[in-house]
Amino acid sequence: MDLRSEAPDLSPLVPPPYPANDSLARRMLETAVEYKELRMMYSCAIKEVQTKFEVLNTEFNILYKRNPISSMSTRLKSSSSIIEKLHRKGIGFSLDNLEEHIQDIAGIRIICSYVDDIYTLADALTSQDDITLVEKKDYISNPKPNGYRSLHLIVSVPVFFSQQKRSMKVEVQIRTIAMDFWASLEHQIKYKREIPDQENIVAKLRSCADDIARIDSEMMDIHRQLEASENKEREEDSLLTVLRKLDTPIS
Repeated sequence: MDLRSEAPDLSPLVPPPYPANDSLARRMLETAVEYKELRMMYSCAIKEVQTKFEVLNTEFNILYKRNPISSMSTRLKSSSSIIEKLHRKGIGFSLDNLEEHIQDIAGIRIICSYVDDIYTLADALTSQDDITLVEKKDYISNPKPNGYRSLHLIVSVPVFFSQQKRSMKVEVQIRTIAMDFWASLEHQIKYKREIPDQENIVAKLRSCADDIARIDSEMMDIHRQLEASENKEREEDSLLTVLRKLDTPIS
């Protein structure tokens, strides 16, 4: 994320149906410099959390010869989305209100291969002494009515700047590859303007979500069996083989 090239993203701020001279947009423009600085702080908070996950991924590679993280993506909520959310909540715009009431301005999504990895990474992150868990929503154990599954965390992380330290909130979403595939397709379908036979489509999506959850569970069982077999093989390795494995590149 290149902060130098990031524009304030202030025009146009309010998509239909909100008028272009909406008072929220006007107040945001009046605090443009402070607002852009706050966005920079959230962007830096994303980097802090992303680095933590990269470190965990490297550690797993050395300890267990595999990477639990398949991919990572980050996003900084757009100004128009922030205004829409404040509008829905009936909250006036101020930087204090923005920080207090909008918890997902900074976001990072972690994609894992197995469900076990989701909870392992979440526990490893939240157990770090500079991370504060603000909120946790487990949509894996308790899926949304439409079948959506993912683990959502709101964490607070300290970010050190030249003249101050600020605790910034970051939303972390952790899900499997299969969960992410389903969520991506469901999102595309949900935002189509006209869906024929919508009730049937929703029912099919829910059924697909259940099938994906079952497959995730079966893949996790297979992984555990393979891991147990590999652990047994490691115990039988010769000393020379073990020493050679110490030379595994660290990346």
